[in-house]
Amino acid sequence: MARLFLRLAYDGSQYHGWQIQPNGVTVQQIMVSEMQKLLQQPINLTGCGRTDTGVHAREFYAHFDSDHPLVDNPSELVRRLNRMLPNDIVVYEGYHVAEHCNSRFDAISRTYKYYTTFSKNPFERNWVVKLNKLPDVELMNRAATVLYDFLDFTSFSKLHTQTATNNCKITEAHWANEGNNLVFTITADRFLRNMVRAVVGTLLEVGYGKESIDSFRTIIEIKDRCRAGMSVPAHGLFLEKVTYPDGYFD
Repeated sequence: MARLFLRLAYDGSQYHGWQIQPNGVTVQQIMVSEMQKLLQQPINLTGCGRTDTGVHAREFYAHFDSDHPLVDNPSELVRRLNRMLPNDIVVYEGYHVAEHCNSRFDAISRTYKYYTTFSKNPFERNWVVKLNKLPDVELMNRAATVLYDFLDFTSFSKLHTQTATNNCKITEAHWANEGNNLVFTITADRFLRNMVRAVVGTLLEVGYGKESIDSFRTIIEIKDRCRAGMSVPAHGLFLEKVTYPDGYFD
């Protein structure tokens, strides 16, 4: 029995997130279905995290165990699997790893980007969110530094989740212009459900003068999701990068 990591990406527009659920088609469901057809055996595919409905991933990792001969040749497995998967899911590489390696628990950081624009572009409408007016970017960046002072982000978490803790260590949070887009980048060891979209929505309220930097701090301190801003639309959000310890894939 060998353990294989897969590095993949997907356009989440047509999916109810990564994780298998009873009331919607998910990326994990499609992956498992096609892998079981290819390998002719049950597959338990574990992802590096979960993305919400409509959220995309430029980089995502998942692992599984199998004794099928094709697992001994990851490049061939990837080639065949890509022929079976729909066009909005791609597997880039497969890596042999030790049996104790875990795509979810061994990841040390995850980076998300949220893409916004001020111009109407029919060719980006599924991946970039149009803002109706320009926010104060400098003020939003000053507010974003407040995130470094906290660990508990209950105020930005979806209600009634089953997580053991709402603590996250944020190491990067800033807005910057990337071409014609205004992009928010955030990196942390872990994220809560709906967290990034709620952070972006609240920072935009700061940028539009509806909240101050002090009130942004208070929102985090009081640990009340109802006090934070609305979640921005999912289609502007991308999981951009997942980091593992140095030498992890050697």
